[in-house]
Amino acid sequence: MRSTDLFLALLNHKKRNLDELKWPGEGTFEVVLGAILVQNTNWKNVEKALDNLKKASKDSLQGICALENSELATLIKPSGFYNTKAKRLKTLCLAIKNEFGDFENFKENASREWLINVKGVGAETCDAILAYACGKPYMVVDAYALRIVAYFDYNFECYDEAAEWLSSLDYDEIYKFLDSEEFDEVEILKLYHALILEFCKENFKGKILSQNGQKILSSIKN
Repeated sequence: MRSTDLFLALLNHKKRNLDELKWPGEGTFEVVLGAILVQNTNWKNVEKALDNLKKASKDSLQGICALENSELATLIKPSGFYNTKAKRLKTLCLAIKNEFGDFENFKENASREWLINVKGVGAETCDAILAYACGKPYMVVDAYALRIVAYFDYNFECYDEAAEWLSSLDYDEIYKFLDSEEFDEVEILKLYHALILEFCKENFKGKILSQNGQKILSSIKN
C-alpha cells in the first residue's frame, strides 16, 4: 500500500465538505495555544480553556508572556494537566518572543529544528504548529494516524519515519481527484490529517474498527 492510496480512499469516502475539516483558527496564534492545550485531552476541553483566555484578553503571545504560571494555570484549567501545560505554554511563548519578537515573524521564520528543541514541544505538537499556524508543509502524525497504519500492520520505529511515509504522496495523482486548484503541498498534508481524524472518529471504537471502516480500508491494495 502507498500513502497515496490511503489518502485517496479517505478522500473518496469523506462525509463533510473540506472547509468543515479545517483546524480552528488556522494561521493564527490560537493554533499555538491549542496545540499545547490539546495534549492528553479532547477539543471540547480545549475550547473551554481558550474561551477563558479570550475573556481575560490573554489569548495573544504578549498576553501569555505577561501572565504568572499560576494565573495561566487557572485560566487553562478545563484542559487538564493545567500546571504542566501552563509551564509548557509559558516556556514556548517566551522562547518565541525572545527569538522572533512577535507571532508574525515566528510564522514566517520558525524552523522545525528550532521549535522541536523548545522544552515541552514534542514532534506532534511541533508539526501541528508548523502546519496549522505557520503554513509549512509538515504532516502531523497523531494516534489516529498510527492506528490506521497499524491496521495494515505498518509499524514505524519513530515518529519521523511514520511522518516520512505518510508524506510520500503522489501529488499529480491526487490533483486529478481534487476539483479545487487551491490545494498545494501544505493544504494537501493538512487535508490528509483532517481526513484521518474524521475517519477514525467515525469508525474506530478504541482499536476496534467498524464494518464500514473495514469496507473502506479493504478497498486499498496492501
